[in-house]
Amino acid sequence: MKTSKASFAKNILVLHGPNLNLLGSREPDVYGRVTLDEINERLLTLAGKSGASLFCFQSNAEAELVERVQRARADGTQFIIINPAAYTHTSVALRDALAAVAIPFIEVHLSNVFAREAFRKESFFSDLAIGVISGLGPAGYEFAVQFALGHKNQA
Repeated sequence: MKTSKASFAKNILVLHGPNLNLLGSREPDVYGRVTLDEINERLLTLAGKSGASLFCFQSNAEAELVERVQRARADGTQFIIINPAAYTHTSVALRDALAAVAIPFIEVHLSNVFAREAFRKESFFSDLAIGVISGLGPAGYEFAVQFALGHKNQA
């Protein structure tokens, strides 16, 4: 849970779902060898260079992710980047929280979910998301941050 603050134009929240804390050692042939801390550091640096504020949060608990999304409504978050991980296919609660706060978001997946098991092709989030990035590894998060930095929120 790191944060980068400067005189900023954008407040970005990055949410990582279950098991992403194991990146770097978990199924490296699928997810690569980059750790979650390394991904977060890259994102913090990228956001910081643009004068943005970025906060990263990972949890294996659905309720904690829902609560963090709900807090985003009041904490100045302007854009969410989320890798719901396994909750992609199961969490109506997390979907409902994202719909309720109405903060624009991008759904990110490290692996190409469409080249994997059939159940991974179904997402509870994609129809609400501005976009979905799948299969680009850690670079997918970086592309999402770059998009978020330029995204104009509707007032």
